[in-house]
Amino acid sequence: MSSPIITLTTDFGYQDPFVGIMKGVILDINPFATIIDITHGISPQNILEAAIIIDMCYRAFPPETIHVVVVDPGVGSARRPIIVTNYHCHFIGPDNGIFSLIYNSSERYNVIHITSEHYFLPERSATFHGRDIFAPVAAWFSRGIDISKFGDPISDFVTIATPSPALVNNKTLEGETIYIDRFGNAITNIKTQALLDLQSGHPLGRIRVMLRGKETPVKNHYSDAEDDSLYSLINSFGYLELFVYKGSASSRFNIVIGEKVSIVVI
Repeated sequence: MSSPIITLTTDFGYQDPFVGIMKGVILDINPFATIIDITHGISPQNILEAAIIIDMCYRAFPPETIHVVVVDPGVGSARRPIIVTNYHCHFIGPDNGIFSLIYNSSERYNVIHITSEHYFLPERSATFHGRDIFAPVAAWFSRGIDISKFGDPISDFVTIATPSPALVNNKTLEGETIYIDRFGNAITNIKTQALLDLQSGHPLGRIRVMLRGKETPVKNHYSDAEDDSLYSLINSFGYLELFVYKGSASSRFNIVIGEKVSIVVI
C-alpha cells in the first residue's frame, strides 16, 4: 500500500489524548499513512452504535482502506484482537461483535485472530489496546505485511444481535430506531430495498410511515416539510429517517433508540 488510508472510529471522545496517541503510534511505524477520523463520539461502550456507524461509512472509502474501530469494554480480558477483510477493505478491532454488520452485509470475508505479538508495542497495558495493539497492527499492515503474518483464521468470532425489520403481515413492516444523530434525526433500521420489497406486492398501494399510531408523512428532502411536525425520508445512507425541519425529532417527540416504527401499505 503506497499511500495507505487508516480510519479511526472510537468512543474515546475529544477531550482526552487517546486518539492523538494512536495517531502518533501509527505515524511512527508508517509516516506515509493518511489517517482519517470517522468519529470519536460513539457513546461510551456502545458496541452496537459503533457497528452501525462503521457499516454506514466504509463503502465511501477507497478499496484497501484499513478501518480501526475501538469500542472495547472488554479491554485487557481474554477477548481477541482481530482483522476482518471483506471484498472492499479491512477492519481491525476487538472481537466483541463490533463487526457484526460487516459480516451480515458481506458475502465473502475472512477473520484473523491477531496473535503475532511482535507487531504490538513492546510494553502493553491492560487498558489501552488502541495504542498498544490496534494502532501498531494497522500501521504494520498498511506497510504491506501480508495478513497471514498476523495470525490464523477463525470461524468462532463473536457476533451481536442487530435489530432487523420484520414483516407483521403482507402489508406491514415493523422496524425500530437504531441511531440518533447530532441533529436529533432518528434513523431506523428500515432500508430502501425493504420498502420496495413491501410495495412490490401492492403496486397500487400507498406507503404510510407510522410512529405511535400516527402517520409521519414521507418527504423527498428536509425543506419539503410544511411545518415543525414529524416527517420521514430516505436519508443519504438509504435508511428511513424521522426528522423535524430545523429542529430535533428526538427532543421534540421524545424519540429514543428502540422506538418501533411501522411501514403500512394502504
